[in-house]
Amino acid sequence: MKLRGIIPPVVTPMTADQEVDLPGLRKHIDFMLARGVHGIFVLGTTGEFYALDEHEKQQVVAAAIAHVGGRSPVYAGTGAETTREVIRLTKMAEKEGAAGVSVITPYFIKPNQAELFDHFRRIAESTALPVVLYNNPATCGGLSIEPETVARLAEVPNIIGIKDSSGDLQNTIEIIRQTPRDTFSVLNGRDTLILAALQAGAQGAIPASCNIAPELCVGIYESFVKGDVESAKVFQSRLHGVRMAMSLGTGNSAVKEAMALLDRSAGPMRSPVAPFAEAQKTKLKAILEKAGLLG
Repeated sequence: MKLRGIIPPVVTPMTADQEVDLPGLRKHIDFMLARGVHGIFVLGTTGEFYALDEHEKQQVVAAAIAHVGGRSPVYAGTGAETTREVIRLTKMAEKEGAAGVSVITPYFIKPNQAELFDHFRRIAESTALPVVLYNNPATCGGLSIEPETVARLAEVPNIIGIKDSSGDLQNTIEIIRQTPRDTFSVLNGRDTLILAALQAGAQGAIPASCNIAPELCVGIYESFVKGDVESAKVFQSRLHGVRMAMSLGTGNSAVKEAMALLDRSAGPMRSPVAPFAEAQKTKLKAILEKAGLLG
């Protein structure tokens, strides 16, 4: 399987009392697919995987796969702090019929590179599913999968790619340089750099802001693959402020706040993340208006 295109890490909708809203998830998935995304990724950072228990994770994976019904691949985040727990979650995703799993680095402890290599290798060997590495130093205490480690992991047959959310284009380029293009895909995870990463040889992106503006994210990718770089630049420029707006709130709360402003509410974040104050909402609304998303 070749990993490519725009694959949104979809939010996990919640009811007003912060319970998982599966009908809301189905509706949001339909919205994403109708706008041309190339896959669906549940239980990512944007999907609040860290806030869900194991039963809820199974419900989300099962509901997404059943609802998509083969219209696109569905990937599941199975990251956790220990190898044992990741393997257990990965087996759950495999049983439910996921197309592949994405595994973030441990986010409390800071394993060395040898320990990281062994962690990902053992996970890959535990499943027949394709495995996508997830590098996000900002949320993992600065821990990064070094390009040399990625290159070694790319030799494992079912490790097929990486989402690099380092925000360091040089790091992304170095991963691209050290891994085989025919069997390993590098996807960008910093939404302000989608076009730059594609130009450097990345094969797609997993952008949180796609929940807000899928037309912009898909527009960047589709324009680029058609050779229309000028149009891709316009889409990227419009997306830039949307991504930068995420700094307005805790975690990915700005994603759900923006969706609510666009009349596509996915409910609240789970506590302790609080709703936006009016001043934050005013700033966010202005950003969405400038991007041409809110009339």
